[in-house]
Formats: sequence, structure tokens, C-alpha cells
Amino acid sequence: MILIVILFYINRINKNNHEKPSENFNIKHYKILLNMTILYILTGYGLTKDKVSCILLTELNKCVYEGVAMKDLITIGEMVIDFLPGREPGSYIRNAGGAPANVAIAASRNGLSAGMYCKVGNDDFGRFLLQVLRDNRVQPMSEKMSDDAVTTMAFVSLNEDNDRSFTFARKPGADMFLTREEIDEDEIKNCIILHAGSCSLSAEPEADATQFAMTTAHAAGKMVSFDINYRALMWNSSKKRCEDKLRSVLGFVDLLKMSDEEADIIGGYEKIPEIMLQYDISVVVFTMGSRGTEVFFNGSSFVVPGYRVEHIADTTGAGDAFWGGFLSFLLFHQITKTTQLDELILRDAAKFGNAAGALSVTAKGAITSLPTREMTEKYQREYEKEKV
Repeated sequence: MILIVILFYINRINKNNHEKPSENFNIKHYKILLNMTILYILTGYGLTKDKVSCILLTELNKCVYEGVAMKDLITIGEMVIDFLPGREPGSYIRNAGGAPANVAIAASRNGLSAGMYCKVGNDDFGRFLLQVLRDNRVQPMSEKMSDDAVTTMAFVSLNEDNDRSFTFARKPGADMFLTREEIDEDEIKNCIILHAGSCSLSAEPEADATQFAMTTAHAAGKMVSFDINYRALMWNSSKKRCEDKLRSVLGFVDLLKMSDEEADIIGGYEKIPEIMLQYDISVVVFTMGSRGTEVFFNGSSFVVPGYRVEHIADTTGAGDAFWGGFLSFLLFHQITKTTQLDELILRDAAKFGNAAGALSVTAKGAITSLPTREMTEKYQREYEKEKV
């Protein structure tokens, strides 16, 4: 019976991660299997089978849910409190936010396995944020909370079109204190995609931790995703400083996302093909809001139109919903290397991402508005029917 349980969980791990056993197992797996074997042997020395089974189940659940199994996506960077405007003038409502957190949760909502490296303060806000990750089946991969600063906060203002601007409480903020020592190289080497953004490059030691994770993933042949996601206040309004940091990591990036407001960080829209060649970037995705997305790939580009939305409640996190959808679509189709990409899969990924982004703006809150795979696919089907 005990051996049947072991075999069931090993099969579950491999099924969850779309990999052959020989490709999926690392040293942590072997340590757990060794422990299982020892416990099994102990049944011959007086330890009851019921007791052994209980211990085994505990260890095996750790294997599946606490990071031994390969993750589809790992993100690194800021997780913050977004304070959104309330109904009463001058009032704000607490929400979980932060672009890398949004992308991780978007992947999880799409049925994928995800984890996140982030740093939060040792305070009620920090505990709330870590619980949000857990509630959304995203593993917090650096759970030690910071005593050096409070959890980073962002106050979101919306204009008459419900477009947002940010004011950050980050002088300092806890997100800045993530260190490279907290990054588990085995976890990075056993994911499919690592995702980061420029905000975590804006302050040390978080910048060093982010670059370390990116170089580790790149050296291991993993796909590295990056969102420019420029926030002026985090860079003291210095686009040059952001550009310098960005260029220091672009050589590790396979999939680069930028908005039409961020192209000047790399010298302008017309510089995209040059940047791709210079840094050997496989795909650049240029988001244009409601107008859709332009995808640069293999020496050319194509535009994927956006989806029309009747009512916009809040655009916070729409780009993250798009990117989470885009990356998720690649993972749905077992894309693990950029050499597997072609124009068709990238078109469909952009369509799926556009639909996810469109759905997200119909509700308030960057995380609460993130759709599931089923919601996005249903929206696409219904939208296409209306066009006929």
C-alpha cells in the first residue's frame, strides 16, 4: 500500500509538470525518495505502517505543493498594497497588487503552477499579501518578512476615463530588501519561464537578486520574460537610469513586453528591431491599449487587434492580465524554448492576452479582475459570434 502511494504521487508530480521523469527530477526529489525508502524499511523495525503512511503523505504533499515539483512560471519583484479610490471622496480601498504578483496569479488562474519571490514587511499588510498568494495557489518562495521597512504601498488615482496614475510609499519599502541569498537556484532551474520587471531593478539589494535570478534562468536555458513597466517615482523620474539598468539585463531576456508609453526607454519605437538584434531577444510585444498589440518576431512584426469593451471600470493591472494570458497560452501549448515559437502561436497568444486584458478592465482591482482560462476562452467565443 505504501509503495502504491509513493508511485501515485511521483506520477502526480510528473503529470503536473508536463515533463519526463528524467528531466523533472532534481536533488530535492532524490532526497525525498531516500527518506521514503528509509521510512519504508523502518516498518520492519517496529514502526507501524499507519505511522509510516502518515509521515509519507506529509512529505509527499510538501513535494507537490511546496516547490519540489517543477513550476510553469516563477516571478520575481514587487508585491505591494494598491490603495484604490473608494466611493467616498478621499477614501481608499486596500487591494493586493504589484505587476509580478499579478502575472503569477494570472498564470495560476489559468490553471498553471506558479511561484513568486518577493519581500513584504513584517506587518499586517505583509501577512495579507502572502495570504493572497496562497489563496490564489501561488507559492510564496521567500516567506521571511522584512523588519527593515513596512510593506510597500501604492496609491492609485483614476482620471475621468478611469486611467490610473501612482503615488508610492517606498522610502524605503519592504520590496527593496529581497536578497540573492533568498533565491533558490534549483527552483529557478526547474521552472519553464522566469518573469521579472524593471521596478525590482530600481533599488538594491532587490536589483541584485533580480539580476541573479535572470542570469541563473538564462544559463539554465529557461525562457526569461521581462516587462519594462516604467514607474517614474521608483526611478526618481530618471528614464536614463532605468534605461541603463534595463540594458544591463536585456542580454538575458527572451520575451520582452513594453507599452507604447515605454518605447522611449530603449530609444523609441523604431529602435525595437535594432534592440532585438543587439541583445538576441526572440520576441518583443508592444502593447497599445484598446488598439491591441504589435508582435515583433523573426525580423518582422504583425498587429493583433484588441477587443472592444463597453464599460471600463479600472485599467489597473490590465497589462499584467494581458502578459499573464500571453505567457499562459505559450505554456498551454507546451512551449518551453523560444526555438519552438512561430508566428501562428504568437498570434494566438496575443489574441488570448488581449482578451484577458479586456476582461480585466471591466472590474476594479488588479488581482480581483484577473480572469480564468475558461472565462477568457468563453469571452473570445462570444466576441467572435457577435462579429458574424
